[in-house]
Amino acid sequence: MLVARGSKLTASPNFAQNSNMALPVIGKKAPVFKGVDQNGKKLSLTDFKRQKVVLYFYPHDNTPTCTVQACNLRDNYALLKKKGFQVIGVSSDDVKSHKKFETKHQLPFPLLADEDLKIHEQYGVWQLKKFMGKEFMGTIRTTFLIDENGKIKNIIQKPASKKHAEEVLAAWGE
Repeated sequence: MLVARGSKLTASPNFAQNSNMALPVIGKKAPVFKGVDQNGKKLSLTDFKRQKVVLYFYPHDNTPTCTVQACNLRDNYALLKKKGFQVIGVSSDDVKSHKKFETKHQLPFPLLADEDLKIHEQYGVWQLKKFMGKEFMGTIRTTFLIDENGKIKNIIQKPASKKHAEEVLAAWGE
């Protein structure tokens, strides 16, 4: 089995255990994640107690669709913050890649580097993908809305990258 890592496809040692992961359940506690952002700062879900969290998973920094999605959230960040949302991006890219992505696109929110895929696995978004006849493991673009009590409020699967902030507000009932 192949794994998408940056622009390379490599063998996946964890295919069997990762292929049947389930998403967290709406209304249940969100898995508590821990990670490092583009500035080397350690972050955890517990750092955002009593806040609404938009936790979005995307495949890779500086790819066309991921850039559109991040820039849509950036362009609507003031509105999202005004409504009480904390935006956090997660991909399997490293801290250095995230820093370049943040700087190039002036992103105002943290991007967690999940190179070991622990957060992906907790949220069930590291799954089998197919592209041009090849199967590989990769990130399924998904956004989790986590309420002030740490529960999954809603899940946006296959978000419309150009209108992602609108989807977040609509899914929250704003």
